[in-house]
Amino acid sequence: MEESDSFVEEMVFIEPAIIRAWEREGLFYILSIATFGDDHDVEEFHPIHTTRRSYREPPLVVPREDGSMREVDEIRWFLYRKLHYLWIEKERKSSMTMMKEMGSGLHPVSQRLATYGLNSIEINLRPVPMLLFMEVISPFYIFQIFSVTVWYNDEYCYYASVIVIMSVCSIIMDVLQTRGQEKRLRAMVHSSSEVEVIRNGGSVVRISSEQLVPGDILLIPPHGCLLQCDAVLMNGTVIVNESMLTGESVPVTKVALVEDIHESNFCIEKHSKHVLFCGTQVLQTRYYRGQKVKAVVLRTGFSTMKGQLVRSIMYPKPVDFRFTKDLFKFVGFLGCISGCGFVYTIIIMVLRGSSLRRVIVRALDIITITVPPALPAAMSVGIINAQLRLKNKEIYCISPSTINTCGAINVVSATAKYTVLKVCFDKTGTLTEDGLDFHVLRGVEEANGSDRPTFTTECNRMIREELPQQGELVNAIATCHSLTRINGILHGDPLDLILFQQTGWVLEEAGADESDHDETEMFDLVQHLCRSPGQLLDSFLPKLLSPLIENVEHPTVIKPPQNSNKMDEEYSIIRQFTFSSSLQRMSVIVFNPSSDDRTMTLYCKGSPEMVHSLCDPSSVPPNYFPVVNEYAQHGFRLIAVARRTLNLNFNKAVKVPRATVECDLQLLGLVAMENRIKPVTLGVINQLNRAQIRTVMVTGDNLLTAMSVARECGIIRPNKRAFLVEHCPGEVDVRGRTKIIVKQSVSSSGDILDDDPVLTKAERDAELGELIQSSYHLAISGPTFAVITHEYPEVLDSLVSVCDVFARMAPDQKQQLVNSLQEVGYTVAMCGDGANDCAALKAAHAGISLSDAEASIAAPFTSKVADIRCVPTIISEGRAALVTSFGIFKYMAGYSLTQFVTVMLLYYISNILTDGQFMYIDMFLITLLAVLFGNTSAYEKLCPTPPPTRLLSVASICSVLGQLAIMGGTQLFVFLMTTSQPWFVPYNAPRGSDIEDKRSMQGTAVFYVSVFQYITLVVVYSKGPPYRDTLFSNRPFCASIAFVTLLSLVIVMWAPPWLRDFMGNMDLPSVEYRSLLVLIACINAIVSFLFEKVFVERFLLDYMERQTRRRRVEADYSDELYAKNGGALYERILSRIGGEPSWFLPRLSCSS
Repeated sequence: MEESDSFVEEMVFIEPAIIRAWEREGLFYILSIATFGDDHDVEEFHPIHTTRRSYREPPLVVPREDGSMREVDEIRWFLYRKLHYLWIEKERKSSMTMMKEMGSGLHPVSQRLATYGLNSIEINLRPVPMLLFMEVISPFYIFQIFSVTVWYNDEYCYYASVIVIMSVCSIIMDVLQTRGQEKRLRAMVHSSSEVEVIRNGGSVVRISSEQLVPGDILLIPPHGCLLQCDAVLMNGTVIVNESMLTGESVPVTKVALVEDIHESNFCIEKHSKHVLFCGTQVLQTRYYRGQKVKAVVLRTGFSTMKGQLVRSIMYPKPVDFRFTKDLFKFVGFLGCISGCGFVYTIIIMVLRGSSLRRVIVRALDIITITVPPALPAAMSVGIINAQLRLKNKEIYCISPSTINTCGAINVVSATAKYTVLKVCFDKTGTLTEDGLDFHVLRGVEEANGSDRPTFTTECNRMIREELPQQGELVNAIATCHSLTRINGILHGDPLDLILFQQTGWVLEEAGADESDHDETEMFDLVQHLCRSPGQLLDSFLPKLLSPLIENVEHPTVIKPPQNSNKMDEEYSIIRQFTFSSSLQRMSVIVFNPSSDDRTMTLYCKGSPEMVHSLCDPSSVPPNYFPVVNEYAQHGFRLIAVARRTLNLNFNKAVKVPRATVECDLQLLGLVAMENRIKPVTLGVINQLNRAQIRTVMVTGDNLLTAMSVARECGIIRPNKRAFLVEHCPGEVDVRGRTKIIVKQSVSSSGDILDDDPVLTKAERDAELGELIQSSYHLAISGPTFAVITHEYPEVLDSLVSVCDVFARMAPDQKQQLVNSLQEVGYTVAMCGDGANDCAALKAAHAGISLSDAEASIAAPFTSKVADIRCVPTIISEGRAALVTSFGIFKYMAGYSLTQFVTVMLLYYISNILTDGQFMYIDMFLITLLAVLFGNTSAYEKLCPTPPPTRLLSVASICSVLGQLAIMGGTQLFVFLMTTSQPWFVPYNAPRGSDIEDKRSMQGTAVFYVSVFQYITLVVVYSKGPPYRDTLFSNRPFCASIAFVTLLSLVIVMWAPPWLRDFMGNMDLPSVEYRSLLVLIACINAIVSFLFEKVFVERFLLDYMERQTRRRRVEADYSDELYAKNGGALYERILSRIGGEPSWFLPRLSCSS
């Protein structure tokens, strides 16, 4: 068995506070817990299990903290969110089962399998009975069971049966939806295959991938495979597609673990170039003749990178949506009212001498009246209609409850003067087309005598004869890249690919023939060898290496196009310094065997600023930065190219440090690239900007590219300055933290922060909106974001409140960003098109996927149209659904309270509405109107002022209570007025009997008025523009209103005897009095409408809440108290730092 080296993986300890969030199922003495960082709240705890070794079996093994393994007779473990945790008795703590030691001295497979478990990412489907049970135990459904039981006992069967049918249908739909989601997730993540490993003393064994355990030596097949575990590459080179994890379609080259890795602890993040991750696709391997590429299994199952992605989907951070909380609180408020009515009913019924059964039934009945059991079904009406409208636009929603959240994204908005919504966009494939387009070249003419170098005119062709310095700029572009051939097709970074294709040069690589997979160690060392005309092997390479070179059957050749004047030129890439986002450059050392001087050349390309800093100043034109600024301001991505002649032999070239050769460069010119945005992107971003919706770019692409696209599509406004936040690797401040710098983007004038504020305090005090918006833009890359997260946590909240471009973000960083935005009070929508966005899509309040593959499982919304036009559609439908939910809830609350008042008045005389009257109200009025209430479509434009999101706001409470006062006062007036009429006959309730005659003149009069009150409530709470279309656009709804109004008028004025008897109405003999009741109902409707439009919407919503919010923003109390009082933390942050980014530097430079 071939041995691999051992190394130590660091152990991370869990916060002790997480223990307090566990539900108590058993009492265990635990001092501390060790695991990966998991910021999710704990929802379940599984008991500790014990695994003991059987007689004659080898001992079990557990990891020590230092990485070594020790033998034990039993293992105590528990399972938490798919991860196994071992209890280490002597150390009084638990450790996540992860491979710490590999290679020599490994314990038998059976021992490791008992410790680490099977290598399987299995999603168990919950049984349908369990799903049904979980739905039925919902508080609303439990209350519905209670309500229909009371109604059936009271012989009110028709309406009870309708509620039962609606509830059953709703439960079945929810169960089917949940089951479908679980099946889709299971199909996405479940994967297994046959793999080859080295076991049993060095023999190759073919096993199921589920039997892999940490420490196994895995053989990577040359034709590629889907990796089933995380493994460390030990030899050779592997080209993989990591789009499953990173979303990048560009193949990534993984290299073997270097020899000096053992000098430091192994870290997956730091040494990711050596790690093959589970779920990624191996495209090609490069290996030694007659040998296999080997990798050592590091992590299996849910501990792998893919497993962590699946866990983030299965256990997302709970979304705090206050509307849902307010909904339950408001229901609790209705419950308190019903409690008062319950006590009142018992007292009044006992005093009237009613029987015990009648007292109990009537007391329970008042609870079902005050808290309407049909509320859940009615609340879903707007969501269901919005979901159907989205589906017609090829936008699919797997989580309908999220539709309301899309409207609530603007959590605390009250005016159109400030940003309240945060939408995060992935860039590549979402805002832009894939890749960039070549624009022009700007070569540099060498200095003549005392003259300085100058830029040539724009050149849109890569022809060496048309460029200065013998066309060296084209040579550099043709060789300075990381392209490779896979199955005969060029693959690599899209930028490299586009530029190389523009040159017209040819790249021939070893192994082009699919039947030839043999390469030599020399191919790993010399990445691209040139096939020269008999000169390269004999005169350039040391004789010692010739036997190795002879084994290369198809060396790589980079040759000019066939129409070139120098067809004999062939270039070999001797050394490649890969691109680094921190260094902002890449370079290669090349050799031309046809050259006379036998020297090598270094070609370097990168960001204009970085290449400029590496160049000899005498080779740089004096107008370098003005030219760079000119292109940058027009949205082009600029790449600077330089060269240097190296007097090195082969041995020195493959060992020379990067910093030694990447200096004193000679500038060759600039390449301008255009990253074209999708046709609809600019219009959509402008639409969101006009609606005061803040847009943020979150991408894994380069920071400069992201900035260019952000400017072009309108995320970075032309009237605002943009600053880059960067860290300086290796440089620390006085507190020992990595140094952070803030510099102005090259697209703006100047590069030093201005100490003078852009807006004076007096100007910023003019409008509330200007107090909580930023007058500048910040952009940051993933590595710098990681530094700030770990070393400058006190700055993180402020940073995410003002930063608009996040580049080079890893999938976990995207999720962390979404969580950070939520923590400062934003309600976040995330739009992306890759599987690497899954965690962020799931963590956001509203995830929108432009992919119908893996990401659609994580995102509530999936758009079949792969551009961002779906975003304003979803937001507008979300707003319409939210306004509908608000309206339907207030309508149902108003209806129940109005009916509560009616019943309380009639209970006073030991009377109640008849079954016919209840039937007409509950089924013909409430149910019909509630079903059609949400059929009103969304308004076509996005309004800058978002809808209210607080159900327990002053405006909402005053609206419901005010309407209750108006309706109750009207009913009380009619009740008393009826008793004073000369034809009035008092109601005589039977004493001590369960038989009731429910007909009474007071009940009939109050009923006649109340039917119009229910119609009034539905019209008042059916809002129109700017969130929903006009009331008249909902034709079925308008027709139903007209129908029930006419029917009610017939019942009051001209009801035939049979209808009057069926409903239980008494004959009010005076036509004038019945007409008066209709007039009173009309006056009631006018007063209700004016109260809602003038007092609630204009005064409370528009004026009072805005003033309250302004005082809250400007108040002098802590951020914690501010958030506790209902404010969003980002408001306070922007009011302090929104004017000028100079706040950033004092915080970073402060001493401890």
